[in-house]
Amino acid sequence: MKSILNYNLILVLIIFLITCQEEKKNIISLQNKDISKTITKLTDIMVYDVTNPPLASRFFAYSCISGYEVIALNDSKYNSLYGVLNDFPEIQKPEVVNYSTSMSAILAILETAKKLQPSGIMLEDYKKEFLDSCLQVGFSKSIIENSEKYAQNISTQILKYAQADNYNKTTSLPKYTPKEGKAYWYPTPPAYFGAVEPHFNTLRPFTLDSGAQFKPLPPVPFSEDPESDYFKMLQEVYEEGISLSEETRTIASFWDCNPFAMQTTGHLMVALKKISPGAHWMGITGIACEQADKGFNESMKIHTIVSSGMMDAFLSCWDEKYRSNRIRPETAIRKYIDPRWEPLLQTPPFPEYTSGHSTVSGAVGHILTHYFGDNFSFVDNVEVKYGLPDRKFDSFMIAAREAAVSRLYGGIHYRDANENGSAQGINIGKWVVQTVEGESVGQ
Repeated sequence: MKSILNYNLILVLIIFLITCQEEKKNIISLQNKDISKTITKLTDIMVYDVTNPPLASRFFAYSCISGYEVIALNDSKYNSLYGVLNDFPEIQKPEVVNYSTSMSAILAILETAKKLQPSGIMLEDYKKEFLDSCLQVGFSKSIIENSEKYAQNISTQILKYAQADNYNKTTSLPKYTPKEGKAYWYPTPPAYFGAVEPHFNTLRPFTLDSGAQFKPLPPVPFSEDPESDYFKMLQEVYEEGISLSEETRTIASFWDCNPFAMQTTGHLMVALKKISPGAHWMGITGIACEQADKGFNESMKIHTIVSSGMMDAFLSCWDEKYRSNRIRPETAIRKYIDPRWEPLLQTPPFPEYTSGHSTVSGAVGHILTHYFGDNFSFVDNVEVKYGLPDRKFDSFMIAAREAAVSRLYGGIHYRDANENGSAQGINIGKWVVQTVEGESVGQ
């Protein structure tokens, strides 16, 4: 009898120890850097696909929303985006047990990106690498399998939401034809690409009532008169371009972020590997979260608000671009000032006003300032892998203002497109923060 009791006691103890070990594995949490690594992989695929800037923001947003909704369903400190984003559904919690919340969040990002991005299947290699690392830090195989199931369920629900945003309809619309007239945009060298995403403003915004909600001031009217305000702006772009200092050249190159850049070698034209403005700011977001030692859940939230705000900013900017349809400096300078002039940066393939980088930088700069403060100093090394040096900034808004003026130095935007674009973006950033956090737009 005594031996049987001892046997049962040992058996209970073994079961208890196994259960404790499983519970310990279940509460292991990943770190904010795991989000940054995953976002970097999404960016790598976008560079490979030459994803245009507005579309890149869409990919980032829905992918991050997938990860965030996992957090919101498992941490009462974070509210779902149901009732916050336009038409966002009430996400149903999957009937899965013994999963990791943080692992499921990363996997949900990957599952959504894999379905949205043209070459998303390439993320499978990173997913395998990520899950191998999860095994190494102590997650059990059963928890990994359950976390995958959980992530796939959430991703399916978010993808259904994404499919209803009207983007698929825009891809079947007739090809855009440039408007006739001296004042209007026309494709620029060296590749003369057609207009990018002319119908992006018809997509469902995340927080805005429409792309026109924060319609910017009208652009300075086009004029061939050398004494006009327009011609003075044109002359400014030209003079900046022929008298670049080492510093202004560095600033322009640092914020180039043009996925369409091409290099001509003899009769060949080769695409240069560059990230989009949105990818650059997502990288900065990751730097800030790591530097401020934000927890995984808070970092997931910040990445989601930034990416959602970026898409609304691009949507608003594109709404104006194809309304004003203004001629690019490169086209006008060659016609009216110097036929041999070339900008430092290659002109991207869409109308000039407002500046997309200025608008997005204003919006994200404000959002990040809300979460990290006015005087958050950081080193931006996002594009070191693309051959650019790191650059130190004393605040997000200083970085945003530099990104805006870089377009003037680079020869691709007039001053009013940068300044009014920045103001447009800041207004959007304030609106996003108010919508998500319920705070006054004036703050």
